[in-house]
Amino acid sequence: MATPRETILTVLHARLSALPATALRSEVLPERVPAEGLLILRDGEPGEPEVTLSPLAYHYQHRAEIEAVVQGADRDAAFDTLTASIGSALATDRTLGGLCDWVEAEAPRPADLPIEGAASLKAAVIPVVLHYSTADPLG
Repeated sequence: MATPRETILTVLHARLSALPATALRSEVLPERVPAEGLLILRDGEPGEPEVTLSPLAYHYQHRAEIEAVVQGADRDAAFDTLTASIGSALATDRTLGGLCDWVEAEAPRPADLPIEGAASLKAAVIPVVLHYSTADPLG
C-alpha cells in the first residue's frame, strides 16, 4: 500500500499527464523536448510538519516542483500556454480528490537557456505546495 505522500504525488503526476505536454516523474531532461512542451515532476521536500497530539497527526506543506520546458521559435507563447494549462489542471480540484487539504502552484521564474546548434529552451521550476496530514511521517 502506498503512503499518502506517494499517492498524492502519483495523482498529481496523473493530472499533469492529462495535459498536451509530455509529463515525466523524477526523470532527467531528455535530449529532445516535445513540440507541446515537457513537464518533469520532482518529489520535492515535505519539510518539517506541524504536529497535533490528540489525535496524533503530522501536517505537511510539501513543496513538490514541476520543471516546465518548451523549445522552438515561439517559446514565449508556448511557455505561457503550458503554465496556464498547469494552473487550470490544479484549479479543477484543489484537493486532488480529497487527498490534500489544498494544492497551490507558485509563480514560475522563467529563464531562456541557449542550446548550441538548436533553438533555445525556455524553462522554469514551478513550486507546487501540497497541504496534507498523515498519522505517521513515514507512512
